[in-house]
Amino acid sequence: MSEPEEYWFCVKHHRVETKDNLCPSRHRLGPYPSAAEAERALEKTQERNEAWDNDPDWNDDADAAPGDAGSGD
Repeated sequence: MSEPEEYWFCVKHHRVETKDNLCPSRHRLGPYPSAAEAERALEKTQERNEAWDNDPDWNDDADAAPGDAGSGD
């Protein structure tokens, strides 16, 4: 039985890659279970960043006073 195919998105070349043609890991997002999901890597990353930026549980700046760099109290 063969392993399921995995796909990565190369942020340097803006293309989907497989294990047969991978750029260095510093240029890749993934793995993803399908080429279609890998193609959406940058879009998905942006969606997650926006969600985290707007999530009060993950927003360290929400509790900081103006001018406070986050004292860690």
